[in-house]
Amino acid sequence: MLGTMLAVLPGAVLVAKEALLSYAMRNVVEQNLLGDTGKRAQQPGHASVTGAKNILLIGVDARPGQDPREPVRSDSIIILHIPATYDAAFMVSIPRDTWVEIPPYDNGARQYPGGDDKVNAAFAYGGNGLTGPAARSHAVELLALTIKKLCGVTFDGAGIVDFTGFQQVVNVLGGVDMYVDQETTSVSIGHNGKGGTEVPFRQYTRDDGGQGLDPVPGVIPVVYHAGYQHLEPWQALDYVRQRETLPNGDYDRQRHQQQFIKAVFKRMLSKDVLTNPVRFNKVLEVAGKAITIDSGGIDLADWAYAMRGVSGDDVVTIKSNEGTFN
Repeated sequence: MLGTMLAVLPGAVLVAKEALLSYAMRNVVEQNLLGDTGKRAQQPGHASVTGAKNILLIGVDARPGQDPREPVRSDSIIILHIPATYDAAFMVSIPRDTWVEIPPYDNGARQYPGGDDKVNAAFAYGGNGLTGPAARSHAVELLALTIKKLCGVTFDGAGIVDFTGFQQVVNVLGGVDMYVDQETTSVSIGHNGKGGTEVPFRQYTRDDGGQGLDPVPGVIPVVYHAGYQHLEPWQALDYVRQRETLPNGDYDRQRHQQQFIKAVFKRMLSKDVLTNPVRFNKVLEVAGKAITIDSGGIDLADWAYAMRGVSGDDVVTIKSNEGTFN
């Protein structure tokens, strides 16, 4: 992302790229998330970034008021592949309900014996019994081990996006412009006859294990109609959380999340943000608080410079299983 900024800023700023990158990255939280499973750079200091790279991106969306000691399952899992040409990036989502074999794991507080479960459970088991940075690190490590066992992919870096924190990024940006590709009814936000906001559905678990929805009388749910439009911050975050009313459930939601990520970064790299020092500074401040990065031992400035030729339009989203639920 920051590498792309370098490509669009004037020459005078390019001369001072080291100072710009240091300033831009001052709020980014860095942590070894992959443990022994990741590929880490051997040499300290600056280095050329070469060869294809795989980055594990994880979105978490903890419930309001959730006990920090309670395990959190990853809400979205994306493999970001960067080819050796560094002129594009490809996002492939792994549906969180994918049934996988999770290997045995000991995080120092709890032992997981291994077994079959949904892939997002690996994140929860990895951090179970821990809090803070230790929980994040072990959660990502077990998820990475599970994905490696599933499809043989190993990772050069990783990132955790807190969707609650990411909402602050969208607030600072003033919303996002994106294409809503299918009519989507919110199960979270509706309006009553007095104009007040209420939850429009009561959710319950059906006998077959699926999610049931009972409409709340007198409450009209918010509906996002298909078409290119501007979404206010609350609309954008609500839209990408929806899955219960969509025909392909989490497959549709993961596609919307990919589209949303592209829209956010295109907005962050827009001219009116980059040329507004106050807004630019605030975006970087809140983004740094919402994202934890494992750079694989490579300096973030080197990552940014290597990715300078990739813009939001160069990010390709790829469907798994033809984007349908089986």
